[in-house]
Amino acid sequence: MAKRFYPDHPIHNLLKERILILDGAMGTMIQGYKLSEEDYRGERFADHPGELKGNNDLLCLTQPRIIEEIHRAYLEAGADIIETNTFNANGISMQDYQMVPLVYEINLAAARLARAAAEDFTARTPEKPRFVAGAIGPTNRTASLSPDVNRPGYRNVNFDQLREAYYEQVRGLMDGGVDLLLVETVFDTLNCKAALFAIEEYFEQTGRSVPVMVSVTIVDASGRTLSGQTLEAFWISISHANLLSVGLNCALGAKEMRPHVEELSRIAPIYVSAYPNAGLPNEFGGYDQTPEEMAALLEEFARSGFLNIVGSCCGSTPEFTRRIAEAMEGKPPRRLPRVPEYSQFSGLEPLTVRPDSNFINVGERCNVTGSRKFARLIREGKFEEALEVARQQVENGAQILDINMDEGMLDSREAMVTFINLIASEPDIARVPLMLDSSKWSVIEAGLKCTQGKSIVNSISLKAGEEEFKRQARLARRYGAAVIVMAFDEQGQADTAERKVEICTRAYRILTEELDFPPQDIIFDPNIFAVATGIEEHNNYAVEFFEATRQIKATLPKALVSGGVSNVSFAFRGNNP
Repeated sequence: MAKRFYPDHPIHNLLKERILILDGAMGTMIQGYKLSEEDYRGERFADHPGELKGNNDLLCLTQPRIIEEIHRAYLEAGADIIETNTFNANGISMQDYQMVPLVYEINLAAARLARAAAEDFTARTPEKPRFVAGAIGPTNRTASLSPDVNRPGYRNVNFDQLREAYYEQVRGLMDGGVDLLLVETVFDTLNCKAALFAIEEYFEQTGRSVPVMVSVTIVDASGRTLSGQTLEAFWISISHANLLSVGLNCALGAKEMRPHVEELSRIAPIYVSAYPNAGLPNEFGGYDQTPEEMAALLEEFARSGFLNIVGSCCGSTPEFTRRIAEAMEGKPPRRLPRVPEYSQFSGLEPLTVRPDSNFINVGERCNVTGSRKFARLIREGKFEEALEVARQQVENGAQILDINMDEGMLDSREAMVTFINLIASEPDIARVPLMLDSSKWSVIEAGLKCTQGKSIVNSISLKAGEEEFKRQARLARRYGAAVIVMAFDEQGQADTAERKVEICTRAYRILTEELDFPPQDIIFDPNIFAVATGIEEHNNYAVEFFEATRQIKATLPKALVSGGVSNVSFAFRGNNP
């Protein structure tokens, strides 16, 4: 994934100078028009089957004047950035209205409406350019959780379906002329990763790109997303993407959101946004907070140095935008912090490897080739019992779980997906990062598509040559994963320290210099090999591993080294739990 920091984009200079104002709620404003079913249908959809009232995105086609009026009201109130009316304009959500074929057209029309309003206001005051952000909502399904409590491994949407739906939405928004893309109200990080994957895919295939923003929703005081991740784990999971900003919106009012915005402003080395609801909903589902009250709370955020972009969400109106803009006058924007570049991984919770960290323990018993008990349970389809193997490892101190389903009698891909989906339903297991272990890339990729955290690919190597190595590394990066790189090239596995270091150095240079792969996301496995075989030429394998590790740590900055300690004693008879 190529770096795109957009230093020449005009929004960068503005973000350095002041806090930018994002608009407010679209839905709240639409409700004020008290539109009927006939208004939603317009002439074009008068005979459409099914109810259309509530399909706010459709109004871009049937009531464009109303949508443009709302955009103009927010611009008049002081918004620097307005969002397109496309929160649900994707192929997943539009299934509810039997309008999937209209996704591209709705997004195109929405972007053009916002673009026209923004250009008009920019022309009036060229010194204050306005920007259009293409709004990309979370869909009404979650890829990380089952909708059926009795079937925890079931999903009603998968990564590829989300990716395809988001791609079509992005295509319409980009063709309509948006300045930015905003993936917002994220409640499931896997959905978000699918959106980011689709965006990067579109950028690569078309050669066109714009800055990307992400905004997550923390559902309650626990500080977690609906799919269970902590805020830091969420950030680690999406940090591979080249983002303009990351922030929070919806679910909480400004008061409740404050500690989470503070945390994000501390850990994210990019711009931070916040657009809270107008307080918490009352017993009727309405919002009672006044524009003045929200503006005062957000002014304190600014004084504390938390904000680069600020706006409002559910329950807000242009008057909220006006008061917020007034409150931000003269307030300096948050300065981007320098964050140490440590190796970081995530399940529901974060795992950071610092220079002073002890060994990181990887549980390897969820491996059909290394555990007779686990292999039997998987072959017999007893996945629930197999989960206990994972749970015991976490309870006993495993900080990462290695999952391997490579067995000739198994459908490895299906077994990997089933097991990972079941892990996701067990928070006490899912809190740790996963290591997806297979000799088949298709199995690893299937695992990446159902893992919301930042996992580790085990493994890639130069065995099949540089092009395949680079292809797999690029994909791992696009999925947001770190990689284990085996000391294995076209000539075979390295068994001497010299060969191990030679291969790892070559791989490191390809990854960091050609692919811009972060060195802290590279983990080298210099091959311990079995040392208890009794064969004389094997006696020095451990020493060769130690020497290779010493040289790798000295010459390949920030990269980690892993060793399969099981290989030291793999040949001992009866040692096959």
